[in-house]
Amino acid sequence: MVERKSWIDRLEQAWKRRSVVWLSGVRRAGKTVLSQSLRDIEYFDCELPRVRRMIEDPEAFLKDNRGRRIVLDEIHRLERPSEILKIAADHFPNTKILATGSSTLGASAKFRDTLAGRKEELWLTPMTTADLEDFGGKNLQHRLLHGGLPAFFLEKQLPEKDFQEWMDAYWAKDIQELFRLERRQSFQKFAELLMAQSGGIFEATKFARPCEVSRTTIANYLAVLEATYIAHVIRPYSTHRPTEIISAPKVYGFDTGFVCYHRGWHELRSEDLGLLWEHLVLNEMHAHMQSREIRYWRDKRGHEVDFILAQTKQSSLAIECKWSASDFDAGNLQAFRKPYPDGDNLVVANDVERSFTRSYGGLSVRFVSLADLIAEVTRKPPARAK
Repeated sequence: MVERKSWIDRLEQAWKRRSVVWLSGVRRAGKTVLSQSLRDIEYFDCELPRVRRMIEDPEAFLKDNRGRRIVLDEIHRLERPSEILKIAADHFPNTKILATGSSTLGASAKFRDTLAGRKEELWLTPMTTADLEDFGGKNLQHRLLHGGLPAFFLEKQLPEKDFQEWMDAYWAKDIQELFRLERRQSFQKFAELLMAQSGGIFEATKFARPCEVSRTTIANYLAVLEATYIAHVIRPYSTHRPTEIISAPKVYGFDTGFVCYHRGWHELRSEDLGLLWEHLVLNEMHAHMQSREIRYWRDKRGHEVDFILAQTKQSSLAIECKWSASDFDAGNLQAFRKPYPDGDNLVVANDVERSFTRSYGGLSVRFVSLADLIAEVTRKPPARAK
């Protein structure tokens, strides 16, 4: 069993803040293996009928396990999953509970409202660069092509069949549990097209015709994919200036492996690496910041900055992603800093080992590694984005 040290540490820290921790993440992100790798754990798989019978009386179950460290895996299989967590938080504070389950449960308003202030949440993203060493140190391009779901990553050959089987299971076991969607073919077609066009500006009308649904339905599909963490909607950073893009979001697929699969990439060319690196940087920020408060900036002349983090009302951190530092052109950051002069400018590149700073016509830009970027963004958590 692989021990994902950075995630284990985060779970242990979360338990210091709350007795109940909710571990969310997409299907096959590794929640079960991660929870089983914790020390001194009593593990209960709620998919098993005998376990569900044990928990029919939550109070009696918690009394029997008082003071222990408990994993309730696949807790969404319980009839009332939030009930046992509420009772545990309110009446058994010395019992540590880690609950895992479908991302659709986390999207439920009833689940969120019932446990507000009672639980610590941890979002298990696809594999980060810190995970690579734990999984045997395979190279970064292998991670980009195979993606960050551990089972897919560990395959020597590209597991093409598994990508489609995952999408089928997502529809059958996740979507149908919470959302009233009827047109499976249209929904899956949309998800496939979205992965193939991942990282681009989103326009609903472009998807409506090939999916044979209305623009409104496409918007609903996107909301479902976002709620279940399959798509990341990056909205514009703007103060509604007439020269800015103020409404059209960029949409990223949740995992580089699925992006490659739906683009038909069986091996990576040098021109593919920049886009996938951008996806990896986003995944890394999500994992370490545990936040989706990330924006991008674009003006109507085509200048674009990959990611913007609002640090204060006046200051923002501008981030450009480049596979190689030599690919950087300062024009986009210069255009952004004319209306928004306050804040730092970072270029995160795969080939930067030690950070350095360069000046471009008075604009100071720091080139950093991915590890340096994470140190920066976790030291300065973003304010509510504009």
